[in-house]
Amino acid sequence: MSDELFSVSGQSVLITGGSRGIGRAIAEGFARRGADVTICSQSEDSVKRALAEMETAGLKAHGIVCDVSKPDDISTTVQQVLDRTARIDTLINVAGVNRRKRAETVTLDDYNFILDTNLRGAFLMCQEVGKHMIELRQGVQINVESLNTWMPLKGVLPYAVSKFGMQGMTRGLALEWGRHGVRVNSLAPGFILTDLTRKLWSDPTMQAWNEANAPLGRLGVPEDMVGTAVFLASKASAFMTGQTLYVDGGFSSGWSWPIPLS
Repeated sequence: MSDELFSVSGQSVLITGGSRGIGRAIAEGFARRGADVTICSQSEDSVKRALAEMETAGLKAHGIVCDVSKPDDISTTVQQVLDRTARIDTLINVAGVNRRKRAETVTLDDYNFILDTNLRGAFLMCQEVGKHMIELRQGVQINVESLNTWMPLKGVLPYAVSKFGMQGMTRGLALEWGRHGVRVNSLAPGFILTDLTRKLWSDPTMQAWNEANAPLGRLGVPEDMVGTAVFLASKASAFMTGQTLYVDGGFSSGWSWPIPLS
């Protein structure tokens, strides 16, 4: 049964990092529910491929090439969406990068590469879209964090720094913009099987570790993020702002000790 409380039909939705993985799944989920979706990615080929594949699946979306580490790309992208739709109802910041290294080997280039996209780019996108939302006195922003903001993993320190920063940014923006009718929340995925992580999770040791520690006993898939994103964009979450929702198969509920239960 259709319920208007959870509807995103007719919304203008901008999704960064929307050409693949979690961003792509969320884009398809919103398109299926009647939203006007614009995806952006730094690669023209990936944007074209995603739009073509969505069209083959009977889903309509628009695409813009945008590297969120470049401020000019952000302002141009937001203006293009506004020129076409006159408003942005929901912004979803998914774009993110990572380099796995020990902390002592991280270079300045590594640090800037990760932070410029994951945190600075997300902030500038929130800010650019936020100015418009403040004028309209309505809007929703959803930032995609990480399980790292519950407990950091070794070997990805700059990534964890960027996601902790995003959590602080989410709370701070919610605090400042709530009186303008703008809600800002975060979605924090757990361990998700995507094209980028498939090699990692093909390791039998990693598979056994996940099976032993994940309460739901499986890896997530990008489609597992859709329901929470729709909820946060809809009237169903109208009294929620500044929150992080962990969609992680239960990982953040606690660790499983290797102790037999009697």
